[in-house]
Amino acid sequence: MSGDCTEVSATSGKVCERGLTWIKPSFLWMMYRCGWGAKAGQETVLAVEISRDGFEWALRHACLSSYVRGAHPDRAAWQRQLKRAPARVQWDPERDLHLRPLPYRSLQLGLSGEAAGRYADQWTVAIRDVTPLAHEVHALVRGGDLASATRLLPQERPYPAAAESLAHLLA
Repeated sequence: MSGDCTEVSATSGKVCERGLTWIKPSFLWMMYRCGWGAKAGQETVLAVEISRDGFEWALRHACLSSYVRGAHPDRAAWQRQLKRAPARVQWDPERDLHLRPLPYRSLQLGLSGEAAGRYADQWTVAIRDVTPLAHEVHALVRGGDLASATRLLPQERPYPAAAESLAHLLA
């Protein structure tokens, strides 16, 4: 985690008790965020596998990280919901191999309080250091071998969540 405990590109191995711990399910979005594991304080990139039950609990208890007209009754109601929610969702542009934004978005899931505790104590199934993979893919991209870089990417699929569990997060 970075010094302010806001990234899964962890170096400290602990969940933040202040601020947010972010789950970034997209490998390329994480590479964008941590600069292929080269940004200061983000040199170690971890793949944290969590349980489906935990991920879905966080989605059910999440609030959008920014106010969206039509998704909330009004700004004050959104602010109250955000203050109470143990998780928040933001939708950021997905990234390509050159880390340029794509026309569709990926979910970023911020955890605090109860959600961060559950993440650390109950939901985490496995933790793998994927820093060497990040460096290998980046080297291939820098060398122009996009086909080989693509073959090394972790397999990612759209999450099969029930529409009702995501309705409050789609704006």
